Amino acid sequence: MDKLTNYRKVIKGILAKYKNIRLANSPEIENETIVDETGDHYQLIRLGFEERKRVHYCVFHFDIKNDKIWIQQDTTDIPVAQLLLDAGIPKEDIVLAFHAPYRRELSGFAVV
Repeated sequence: MDKLTNYRKVIKGILAKYKNIRLANSPEIENETIVDETGDHYQLIRLGFEERKRVHYCVFHFDIKNDKIWIQQDTTDIPVAQLLLDAGIPKEDIVLAFHAPYRRELSGFAVV
């Protein structure tokens, strides 16, 4: 399996796993995955209503750019970068894009 096919498979596996985790105190909130393999954009979003308040936010957002996985958003306490490492993705192919470029240099992960 080539590198990009593997990266897509790993990301989709993470999204599938966490899509099934529901918020116990918010049964009307749904998880939805958005997969755009043509543009290499992958998201898990939560949406619905909590009482009268609309809920719509991104839980995870990954992009694949220049043969690297860019973690654009992670609003959880799940170490998503570690999940990628555990799946065999090398640190130099993971960009913590939610950090400013000057902070990425300190992370040990890819800068760009």
